[in-house]
Amino acid sequence: MSAEVATETRPGRVGLGRRALRIGVIPGDGTGPEVVGEALRVLDAVKEGFDVELERFDLGAERYLRTGETLPDEELVRLAGCDAILLGAVGDPRVPPGILERELLLRIRFELDQYINLRPIVRYPGVKTLVPHHADTDVDMVVVRENSEGLYTGAGGFHRKGTPHEVAVQESINTRHGVERLVWYAFDLAMRPGRHRKVTLVHKTNVLTYAGDLYQRVVDEMGAAFPDVETDYTHVDAACLYLIEDPSRFDVIVTDNMFGDIITDLGAMIQGGMGIAAGGNINPDGVSMFEPIGGTAPDHAGKGTINPLAAIGAVHMLLNELGETDAAATRASGSRAPSSTRCAPARWASPRPRSATSWSKGCRREPPRRALRHDAPRRSAGDRLLLHDRGPAAHPAQARSARRAVHRGWVARGEPA
Repeated sequence: MSAEVATETRPGRVGLGRRALRIGVIPGDGTGPEVVGEALRVLDAVKEGFDVELERFDLGAERYLRTGETLPDEELVRLAGCDAILLGAVGDPRVPPGILERELLLRIRFELDQYINLRPIVRYPGVKTLVPHHADTDVDMVVVRENSEGLYTGAGGFHRKGTPHEVAVQESINTRHGVERLVWYAFDLAMRPGRHRKVTLVHKTNVLTYAGDLYQRVVDEMGAAFPDVETDYTHVDAACLYLIEDPSRFDVIVTDNMFGDIITDLGAMIQGGMGIAAGGNINPDGVSMFEPIGGTAPDHAGKGTINPLAAIGAVHMLLNELGETDAAATRASGSRAPSSTRCAPARWASPRPRSATSWSKGCRREPPRRALRHDAPRRSAGDRLLLHDRGPAAHPAQARSARRAVHRGWVARGEPA
């Protein structure tokens, strides 16, 4: 991370009174500006008790084609000064593959250390899917995907490129620090109200015997620190089968960068398609970015045919991450109307610490016990609309401080007792 980005700080919201949320907006390319426009209309309708300051960014294919720039340093500093970022979509057939993906999207993720890619996969009332035997209650999981390491770091190279003896090497980089913070996040999420308290590692440990071994060992160690959370493992190819055959076996899935990229697209299809799938690139201690995952769909640009519900769901995740849970709940309530076109069916949420103090002494202590979801009466699909939402939460700045303390405690103490 550049020195400028590293030292950029956002104005605090604690002790200084309520200030406007500073939301960075990257409309992007294709249908991105259209869906972001609808999402911002919803944001304007639900904000109550807080103000929003939108900071728009001219980033994407048009700027690249016009100036040759993808993400100038000064724009990155501006992004680092936001409370959160709303992204439409980036990509254009006129731009060679990899330029915008690596130099814009991945650079934002890496520079702002958005190390969690969060993808709730839920089936909503009245939404038809390609798998008719799934009930609404069968599809209810969250994928916690590593977002800053693995095969997407760009490590590797060519030898004898362009010759008959060419060799291409793509390296997967996995650090204990990166895997630990990812897995801790997944276990913490599994303990929250409404979840099943189950974490499933999805990997390919029988073939990827180094990276897979690191992931499995960290999951085993973290499982000892979270005795109330059940752990499971499945190979990534089997996971794709189970997502179709028996998705109810999954609660929280934790996986690496590439495998998560693949299975979340399949997850979108079993929840009703890319048009309702939202995701977040999360830095619990910094700036997070939220987006619909359907891409730019340039053939639909300007026709009014693209579904904006995923972008509206991204706004819901954004509000939860910033602690504006009342506004997020207001947005979600619009989905209860069967024919509503105002907002998406919603239970997207960004996990947050349970409180500012509940984990201040690290993971050595047993987590507070909560009623297991399967001990409670089965909820109807309508009652489950807000299942992922948090109740009254600590202020975001306090929550970030608590999460830093937790992670420091976990890393410093070594092997779990």
